[in-house]
Parts: sequence; C-alpha cells; structure tokens
Amino acid sequence: YAMLLSLIFLIVLVAAVVGFVFRHEIKTNFEGNLNRALRDYNVTVDRHSEAVDTIQRTLHCCGVQNYSDWEKTEYFTQKGFPQSCCKSLDDCSEEDLKDPSKAKQKVFVDGCFFLVTSTMESKMSVVAGISFGIACFQLIGIILACCLSQYITNNQYEMV
Repeated sequence: YAMLLSLIFLIVLVAAVVGFVFRHEIKTNFEGNLNRALRDYNVTVDRHSEAVDTIQRTLHCCGVQNYSDWEKTEYFTQKGFPQSCCKSLDDCSEEDLKDPSKAKQKVFVDGCFFLVTSTMESKMSVVAGISFGIACFQLIGIILACCLSQYITNNQYEMV
C-alpha cells in the first residue's frame, strides 16, 4: 500500500513540475487551439464551437486577442459575430452582428486568451494549496503504512 501511495505521489509531483516548467508552451498551445476553434467555428456544430461560446459568455469576451479576430473567419463572412459575443442578447440583432462598426458597441471587445490565462493564473495559488494538502496526506499515509507493515512484521515473530 505504501508503494502504491508513493507511486501516486511521484506521478502527481512529476505532473506538477512538468506543468510548471512547460507553462509557456501550454499557453501557446491553448492560443493556437483557440484560434483553430474560431476558424472552424460552427462549420460543423461540435463541442469546440460550444466551448468557444461558453468561454465567451462566461468571461464576457470575444475572439482570441480581441473581437476583430472574428472578422478573419468564414463564419463572420456568412453570419457576422456569434451571439455569444453580445453584451445583451436583447440588443443584438443579426444586422448589427454583420456590421463591425455597429457591433463594436454591442459585443465584448476584449479577447478571451488574456482573460482565460489571467483567470487560470489567479486561481493557481488555490490549486497549489490544495495539491500541497493532498501531498501531505499522501506522505502521512505512506509513513503510517510503513509503520503498520513494520508492526505486523514484528508481531508475526512473537506469535509463534
């Protein structure tokens, strides 16, 4: 049991170190995936399009760097900005979404990439604290499992 806990502890430790070391690559990869999701948005209704909509609605943002990123997409040439960019759904008509000058007042202008990464970085201390707490419990479990093993081994010889 102690060896199993040690293995899990090492896996978590390696994952944390790799995540910290490669955090810039993770950001770059996320930005590329977000750009790709915008480019392929709603060509086929899929979970990537739903994820973009959810991010834009939740964080009140539009596009990757800013709202003008949508102007380079195929979706924009057909339908304009997506509804998830609208500040208020009641005040956002399809005609407004097709015209970039009108849409600027009706859609969120901030990009999602900066908001997502800043949100993740602001929550990183909470994640680190929880991870440290779990690691402490695992270390206590490893020590107690080793003590129990030693106690069982010592008592086996006394029972005879």
